[in-house]
Amino acid sequence: MDKSSSISTVDRTGARTSFLYAQKKSRINTYGDSFTHGDQVNDGETWQEYLAGHLGEPIRNFGVGGYGVYQSYLRMVREESTNHSAPNLIFYIWGDDHIRSLLRCRHAIIYERWDDRGGTMFHANFWSHLAMNLETGKFEEKGNILKTPKDIYRMADPRFMVESLNDDVALQLYAVAMGYTQELDRARVSQLAGHLGYRLEWDDASQRQRQAQELLDRYSLEATMFTLGKVREFARQHSKKVMVVLFDPYRAMKQLRQDGTRYDQAVVDYLGRERWDYFDMNEVQLRDFARYRLPFDEYMKLYFIGHYNPRGNHFFAYSIKDKIVSWLNPKPVTYRNRDENAVDFQGYLKTIR
Repeated sequence: MDKSSSISTVDRTGARTSFLYAQKKSRINTYGDSFTHGDQVNDGETWQEYLAGHLGEPIRNFGVGGYGVYQSYLRMVREESTNHSAPNLIFYIWGDDHIRSLLRCRHAIIYERWDDRGGTMFHANFWSHLAMNLETGKFEEKGNILKTPKDIYRMADPRFMVESLNDDVALQLYAVAMGYTQELDRARVSQLAGHLGYRLEWDDASQRQRQAQELLDRYSLEATMFTLGKVREFARQHSKKVMVVLFDPYRAMKQLRQDGTRYDQAVVDYLGRERWDYFDMNEVQLRDFARYRLPFDEYMKLYFIGHYNPRGNHFFAYSIKDKIVSWLNPKPVTYRNRDENAVDFQGYLKTIR
């Protein structure tokens, strides 16, 4: 921001470094991608830190830039099996996180070739992912084919990259949707479309890009709902509460503003139908925009520098605050009734010193 660099560090648990009430045991752990992690802002400018300051208790940040929904789920399972687990989990789904769940190697779609455009961050390399079994139509969980840090150097071998990614249907669809190519594995893509109930017009090449995007959306949203089912089952087995956050300022929110529709409606319907506790930041952000007399692009600059700027993280924190306060039991120390002797302030101070 303002041509400055940002300081982003992690603590011994792998969580982003927190400062406010860091000595206290956290009641909330957060999972997701870079909007959870708080890319492009400093450690003290994340939405978790703003909330911690207001609520008087820490909120741990286990977000990882580049992660999809499925990868965030795996991180959640790992961290919630440790002594820094928490009874309340916020599971943040942003933008194209749905698609990332399906990719074997997201690096292959965001960087078309090896050069220095990735800056100093090398990420989104091979990872565990989801894929549909094209014979059965069922999702399968796939492990990372690169097992060690040394294995990552295999990504510098063009032959390895081609052999490892050539039959990745999600990657093919994404490449066509991005306009990089018109080529698709017709047999495999047709199988996928059949399982998802999507009709492809193979004879009309002018529709190829649009249909690739629509099929990829359907595939990825199904993957998200599959993953959320696993999140809920994990939470049930371990007696945890989960709140899902939805936010997609560059696609779903713009669609809602233009015509009231959104490409991820299937997930919204699923969350309502299955009675999930969730928070839709797209709607909150649009209500805020309605208060301004600004062109939409100028409004976006108030809060975004690609990711949220510090003002954006502060706005998000105070937008979700009331829902979190009502969600927690007992309420945060700053919201308890002192007249009813609900707070032992001396005892509380001992826990943070």
